[in-house]
Amino acid sequence: MNNSQKKKIIENAKNFFRDQIVQNHINGACDRASRLSEYNINPFLYKYLANFLTGNDDPESIAKALVLPRILGTSINTSFGMKIQSLISSLFEGLGSTTQGIDIEFVDAIDNRKKYCQLKAGPNTINKDDITTIINHFDGVRNLARTNNLNVGINDMIVGVVYGEANDLSSHYKKIENAYPVIVGQDFWHRLTGQKNFYFELIDAVGEVALEVDATKVVAKTIEKLAREIDAKFE
Repeated sequence: MNNSQKKKIIENAKNFFRDQIVQNHINGACDRASRLSEYNINPFLYKYLANFLTGNDDPESIAKALVLPRILGTSINTSFGMKIQSLISSLFEGLGSTTQGIDIEFVDAIDNRKKYCQLKAGPNTINKDDITTIINHFDGVRNLARTNNLNVGINDMIVGVVYGEANDLSSHYKKIENAYPVIVGQDFWHRLTGQKNFYFELIDAVGEVALEVDATKVVAKTIEKLAREIDAKFE
């Protein structure tokens, strides 16, 4: 993979987060988190959590204890999970394969063999039904290659998992590994780009998108709005 293609992947990732994640995080998650009606508050815990977090239980501290787990945990993880297939499409724009059942083709930077790759998002993002589908696609490509006298081995058919680590793979991936390799996270990006730390560069690039908006002000306003509502109801 050449440098322009690597830069394109980085830019695609940043554009995806700008367009699909950041605005939804601000306009959706933060807006909802600023409303008391969005919370099912446990009366035995909300002051405890505020004291645990800040050392006091004033309305602002209670608001922080409610808002921060919501906007930094459940909301963003749910949003990201729902849009993960769009992320894959964005990252690999222009790199698609014309081979049926294959997402991308590339020359592996480690073994210099051409790889036929099905892309998956993370270590838990495939279903049981995907196992047979993927293996059948790979078997079909190898059968066609034999017909055309092409040298395509078992290790040339891979599942590329965009993020995660091998020891986190679900049992569904493990079953695929009995037939074909599953390449995960840093190893996948190294093989694709020839750059060992590209995976971490990609993570850093995505993280920088949050600096383009003044997220600290958004979070502060979310907490402030909720604190006023808490003050009116509980104090």
